[in-house]
Amino acid sequence: MQYYPQHLDAAAQTALLGAIREIIAAAPLYTPAMPRSGKPMSVRMTNAGPLGWVTDKEHGYRYQATHPVTGRPWPTIPPLLLDLWDGVSGYPHPPEACLINYYAGDAKMGLHQDRDEEDFAAPVLSVSLGDTGVFRVGGKSRKDPTQKFELKSGDVFVLDGDDRLAFHGIDRILPGTSNLLPEGGRFNLTLRRVTSRIYLNS
Repeated sequence: MQYYPQHLDAAAQTALLGAIREIIAAAPLYTPAMPRSGKPMSVRMTNAGPLGWVTDKEHGYRYQATHPVTGRPWPTIPPLLLDLWDGVSGYPHPPEACLINYYAGDAKMGLHQDRDEEDFAAPVLSVSLGDTGVFRVGGKSRKDPTQKFELKSGDVFVLDGDDRLAFHGIDRILPGTSNLLPEGGRFNLTLRRVTSRIYLNS
């Protein structure tokens, strides 16, 4: 795992937030549901890129090319994020999905693995915008010891190599730790390569 504190300066954070607002205008945040139980998650989410990660009671975790509420294709991934991937990921092909999770003050995310992709050779890269999130990360077993990081606005975190399938989650949000989002809360942007197919323009 690789941790890049304050990798994005204030100007870059503001520019990226503007791009995220444009994505949300075209592909609104919605509340996803857990498989089988249908229990709503505490985050709201949307996506950018050719594919987006979604979940619902009926069909579970998966990637698809369209927004589950509007039925429209996801917006494109902002160039700033593609440049970040090129500069930090060490992977030669671009991400196919950017999952955008919005955490209000009481939202959290339980320990989980990102394993719905075809090829685990590509890293998972996440960017934090807004209030600090208490991030917990462990090993490939749910029983492995964990460590905590306070991910602040502008921080970048990468899970790669042996840590690509590490269990991770957000314990809580620390309200009032950033003034980037007037509404408060935190955006987490997760870039992933989904398929193992390599296209000529990739």
